[in-house]
Amino acid sequence: MRYRELGKTGLKVSEIGLGGEWLERHNTEEVKAVVDRCARAGINILDCWMSEPNVRSNIGAALEGRRENWIIQGHIGSTWQGGQYVRTRDLKKAEEAFSDLLVRMRTDYIDLGMIHFVDEKAELSAILEGEFLEYVKDLKRQGRIRHIGLSTHNPDVARLAALSGEVEMILFSVNPAFDMLPASENIDEYFKEEYDEFIGGITPERAQLYRICERQGVGITVMKGYMGGRLFTAEASPFGVALSPVQCLHYALTRPAVASVMAGFDTPEHVDAAVAYETASEEEKDYASILAGAPRHAYSGQCTYCGHCAPCPSGIDIAMVNKLYDLAQMQEEIPATIRAHYEGLSANASHCVGCGGCETRCPFGVHVVERMAQTAELFGRGEKEA
Repeated sequence: MRYRELGKTGLKVSEIGLGGEWLERHNTEEVKAVVDRCARAGINILDCWMSEPNVRSNIGAALEGRRENWIIQGHIGSTWQGGQYVRTRDLKKAEEAFSDLLVRMRTDYIDLGMIHFVDEKAELSAILEGEFLEYVKDLKRQGRIRHIGLSTHNPDVARLAALSGEVEMILFSVNPAFDMLPASENIDEYFKEEYDEFIGGITPERAQLYRICERQGVGITVMKGYMGGRLFTAEASPFGVALSPVQCLHYALTRPAVASVMAGFDTPEHVDAAVAYETASEEEKDYASILAGAPRHAYSGQCTYCGHCAPCPSGIDIAMVNKLYDLAQMQEEIPATIRAHYEGLSANASHCVGCGGCETRCPFGVHVVERMAQTAELFGRGEKEA
């Protein structure tokens, strides 16, 4: 298992995580079997947004005796009222639900205290300027949470949260289908049965979000990485082709700032299917060729950092150079950290000899040589070096 830094939190999380939602359907023994398989695979982060008492208790029982080995994302504002889940900003109800989470998870702290499910900009503003954020910050001062996070499906909300200076990490929905959808405050847009006939590539709002989070040191953990399983069959996929779990994971994990994908597991075998990513070949990870050959896609001309452009005769990591270029382009002046990363590469854009071999391998028709020249100019190295 590989581990990644989660923004500036100081936490190192497994790049495959456990999204607990599907565990609601299972009994204590079945939940333990999934958690045990995760632990053996090296998974160390789990998300529990669910307020249903039994699933919280079952996860807590499965963690008994090894709490220190796990990083828990626990949600603040997810409550159980009248036998059903209710999202709330009522502080009394939120406090009761959070205390219940601690008891049932058999712990006295939550690593990542998530402000639960904020999909409207007005609601985010009210939270950041009001008593709800003060309550969350108080939890952090008390040590009952270690870091402040937020969950959202809306890239505009996520962007504002990342820029707020209050939110340290974000749980966000990432997959190639959702990346085509514009920012919306209507959650149903993200789960509609039919996409427009001419679906677009990565929308600017979402591409910008990933870069802002990378720049700000706000880590991203991923929900909906499989699009609820719809991407696994050609019939259900908006692309008209099927992707594997490994391909979906690779897509999410190649977005800037993404540290871990919270995959949903019903069984230990589902854990194995996700963890197969850690030993998968580049061919098995390859989502780009599948999408490029899909009957419905519009990723042409966009670098998705898939790495198909390699190898470069000059030794340039083209995908990384493109990513740094996209990050640097957002600023009037290139941030020192991005410049240092770029200049620390063993070969950078100024070493491009313009052979064009990379362009023949790119599934999406990116003009790589042109981008290398633009990058060299941007970073102050206009003349190509042999």
